[in-house]
Amino acid sequence: MLITVENLIFEYTGFRALNNVSFAIPPGSITALVGPNGAGKTTLLRCLSALEQPLNGSISIDNIDVLDQPRLCHRKVGYLSDFFGLYDKLTVRQCLHFVARAQGIEPEDCPKAIALVSKRLNISDRLEQTPAQLSRGLRQRVAIAQAIIHQPKVVLLDEPASGLDPEARHSLAELFLELQRQGMTLIVSSHILAELEAYSSDMLIIREGKIVEQISIQQHNAAPRKPFKLTLAEPVANLAEILAGIAQLSDISVDNAQAFFHLDGEATVQHQILKKLLEQNLPVCEFSPQATNFQDVYLSTLKS
Repeated sequence: MLITVENLIFEYTGFRALNNVSFAIPPGSITALVGPNGAGKTTLLRCLSALEQPLNGSISIDNIDVLDQPRLCHRKVGYLSDFFGLYDKLTVRQCLHFVARAQGIEPEDCPKAIALVSKRLNISDRLEQTPAQLSRGLRQRVAIAQAIIHQPKVVLLDEPASGLDPEARHSLAELFLELQRQGMTLIVSSHILAELEAYSSDMLIIREGKIVEQISIQQHNAAPRKPFKLTLAEPVANLAEILAGIAQLSDISVDNAQAFFHLDGEATVQHQILKKLLEQNLPVCEFSPQATNFQDVYLSTLKS
């Protein structure tokens, strides 16, 4: 695993923000860090980025002990806080040069690093402008450019789409997928589940300082037991009875001309069941799996 956290405890005065948090994240993933306000998301990201010292526990990133070697961790990690700051009186080029030097990039290598990250973030034509002259979306891109100019293996982003319009949010999602393709591992904090669903492969749910569940969305959707939806062209009186007679179906519910159930089996079994439904002369117009989205998964943890 690229990131391993074990028994992490963090306390503010009179308040435990993280309570025995443990998880592991594989390389090349985009993990959505999800939870209500005050759940501990920002505190966790700051601990991962070696900006906060926990009371207890361990954090390993790329085989580096973050608590023992925080400066070395900074070379491996890029961090974008929710309330990021930019030097509004400097040009974008000067901002990037400053951060590059702070990250240990040699002066002669800075122009190349700036050109590369500017191309990645599509801000090459903004280098001579100041951040004060840019829109919220472009300022966000400059801030992300600062976070990744040293080409970190891990990128931590706290509410990165806050305040962005729909077009800028879509552009940001495409950017995160591109960073993933370039070999970076991302952890993105947000409470806007629809936004995270556009690019995340995994979800880490935190509530009241504890990890409630860690889920791989792809594996969850690929599980043999899937929720299915059946829609008929018109209602059938004995639909519930017909479905109850099919062994592979469970959790059946019928609502007028629609039915919902769980189906055990892969494509061959699905084909056989559809064939049985048609043999019953049911006027089938839809028979399809329901992909589990982030909101479904998150809400299911509230019930457990």
